[in-house]
Amino acid sequence: MSDTQAGTGAAAAAPGLSPVPAIELDGVVKEYVARGEVVQAVRGVTLGIAAGEFFSLLGPSGCGKTTTMRMIAGFEEPSRGAVRLHGHDVTDVPPDKRDVNMVFQSYALFPHMDVRENVAFGLRRRKVAEAEIRRRVGEMLEIVDLTGREKRRPRELSGGQQQRVALARALVNKPRALLLDEPLGALDLKLRQAMQVELKRIQREVGVTFVYVTHDQNEALTMSERIAVMNDGLVEQLATPREVYERPATPFVAGFIGTSNLLTGTVERIDGSTAVLPLGAGGRVLVERGGRQAGDAVVVTVRPEKITISAGEPEGNLSAVRGTVSEVVYLGTSTSYAVGLAGGEEVTVFQQNAHDGITTAERGDSVWLSWQQQYSYAIGS
Repeated sequence: MSDTQAGTGAAAAAPGLSPVPAIELDGVVKEYVARGEVVQAVRGVTLGIAAGEFFSLLGPSGCGKTTTMRMIAGFEEPSRGAVRLHGHDVTDVPPDKRDVNMVFQSYALFPHMDVRENVAFGLRRRKVAEAEIRRRVGEMLEIVDLTGREKRRPRELSGGQQQRVALARALVNKPRALLLDEPLGALDLKLRQAMQVELKRIQREVGVTFVYVTHDQNEALTMSERIAVMNDGLVEQLATPREVYERPATPFVAGFIGTSNLLTGTVERIDGSTAVLPLGAGGRVLVERGGRQAGDAVVVTVRPEKITISAGEPEGNLSAVRGTVSEVVYLGTSTSYAVGLAGGEEVTVFQQNAHDGITTAERGDSVWLSWQQQYSYAIGS
């Protein structure tokens, strides 16, 4: 697995960003003792986050992403390894001495304070001059689009507005990095989607490094410049959203990011630069040869939207498999088809509804599925 996939390049930066990392984790391990046994929540994570980058830690519950963030913040101390901020080792530095702020899902706003006082709280604790407080709070409220709501209490605000107050309060102190632990989790779907766009806009305007923890794949794909996909305490892939989606490094990443079809086969023959894998009744999967030889086992992933469904066998140099439609689900913008193959595999197909929602096939129909060779990605290649 490459450094980009596994996240082993500590100083790696997203394209166009400073090569000097804002945050570095070097072989970070976090162990707990539970019922007399040592449990590793984080198992040797090494990665680098560039200054000004929007970086996401993505994974299911219990994968170690929040523990990793808490070690960056200083709320957890690594059992082994080092945490560096802008080149300085802060592994043993307490949270209040690190130039980072954190925003939690609960927002933790002071209910007895209005918006202005909530945002100004950290500045007042640091004894910043009153004129400077007014200036910085005013600028930050404008950035988060809360100008005119300065005198409102948290209970008088919507969930999205409360989230923006929490964000303004964290950013007004001008931290070099902002850590966000599932801050949109309490919002409904439509508001969450709107806030994703707002968060990215705010991050671009202030230019602060954002480290974002989420279990929501769409959030990570929408906002991030790079994503570290975590599973069982490890980073399974560290790459751009497009690479993570189009070229997953492991079966876990392929299955966790969106919907993917995993097909397993054995190379039957090599045809120039193409490896041919037989699949099902008279079907075939074409994949780039790479270093493969006849007899090699291959796991191929293909995304549902890349597949065409048709009644007759497709012509041309395509991957093509035959199956029976077991389920048809209308999704509004698209229709989802579940197609069972002769070998027992089930393939999901997404077809855009461009013609008044008329379905291509119905349950029980015998169909062909086809896709171009470049959409067959061999995992681990």
